[in-house]
Amino acid sequence: MSISTSMKTIVLATVLSAGTAAAVGMNLVAERSGAAVNDPISINPVAQQTEQPKVEVVFVLDTTSSMSGLIDAAKNNIWSIASSMASADPEPDMRMGLVAFRDRGDDYITRVMDLSQDLDSMYVSLSNFRAQGGGDGPESVNAALHAAVNDVSWSQDESTYKVIFLVGDAPPHMDYADEPQYPEILRQAKAKGIVVNCIQAGNQTNTRKVWQQIASLNQGEFFQVEQSGNAVAVTTPFDDKIAKLSRELDETKLFYGSEEKRQRLEAKEKASRELFASVPAAVQAKRAEYNTKAAGADNLFADSELVEDVASGKVELDALPEKALPKPLVGLDKSEQKKLVEKTAEKRKQIQEEIAALGKQRQAYIADQLKEEEVAKSLDGKIYEAIRSQASSKGLRYESGPSF
Repeated sequence: MSISTSMKTIVLATVLSAGTAAAVGMNLVAERSGAAVNDPISINPVAQQTEQPKVEVVFVLDTTSSMSGLIDAAKNNIWSIASSMASADPEPDMRMGLVAFRDRGDDYITRVMDLSQDLDSMYVSLSNFRAQGGGDGPESVNAALHAAVNDVSWSQDESTYKVIFLVGDAPPHMDYADEPQYPEILRQAKAKGIVVNCIQAGNQTNTRKVWQQIASLNQGEFFQVEQSGNAVAVTTPFDDKIAKLSRELDETKLFYGSEEKRQRLEAKEKASRELFASVPAAVQAKRAEYNTKAAGADNLFADSELVEDVASGKVELDALPEKALPKPLVGLDKSEQKKLVEKTAEKRKQIQEEIAALGKQRQAYIADQLKEEEVAKSLDGKIYEAIRSQASSKGLRYESGPSF
């Protein structure tokens, strides 16, 4: 057993279009909307109709040099935070996004990763961030908030829980007369039904004052963490086994569709392979637990995974043209194709059940080792409590506590 209280900030956010996710230097646009325009595939419209509640979360993150510890911690904390957010009853459809910001004169002022369900690609993008610049006091907080409110594809559905977490250690420039300032931006956020919460890293008095005001102007919450963050990191005896099963689960994916779509999904798979090659077992275990949830299925299977779509009735296997089939099915007759899909589905179900069972044991192990006050003080716990309180107005109930 290894337990350490370490920095882990949730600067989560999400990466969109899997094919461009690693290109951190540009604004990205999410792509999760069913078959491509020219896909020659018959989709069952009835099977696509769902009434899942929706949660949309954007983290607005200061990426200057003083925030380096938080950025490093964020990528390892994506999955546990996402699992906490997905643990509502009823379980929501989740999208996450990120606005990274620095200041004028730095490499960039803002970089926007639009709302998406593809957390694998987001993880890779976060890994590419390097905290640089800053060191001269105020940062471009106003520009970042404006981008989060206006440059992100928020749902127009009033029943969607929409929330921003502003994370940083320096106050905004209020001397840039050529850009909107936070009082006006917060009015825009309120009009769109977006709640803005503020997380202060460190203890600068001038930052605290502004962060508290920003939160109060939009019925959000304010809380403070250490400069390096303060969350709970736990390694368990179940991590290696869950990580192994996670890799096996990924191997059951059979993407189909147009050549263009499969190339895009292959880019997503590249992100997943990078993840398996570079992250510790404990992080892979968190990812696996998240992927067993309904929200995690969107991250794992994207929008054109054959086994999932055949099982749900979204697509008829017999209706797929040869050129749309995944490679393992090409050249097989219809009966052989059906047998392969059924065999893969059976294997996948068994793996998912094993991961779910081990995941429960992992969470029980963690709960047994942690003190209640340690959870309450952690960044993970504070974010969970903010979401639990605010999302209740949208009919979402959080009762199980944060995941780790």
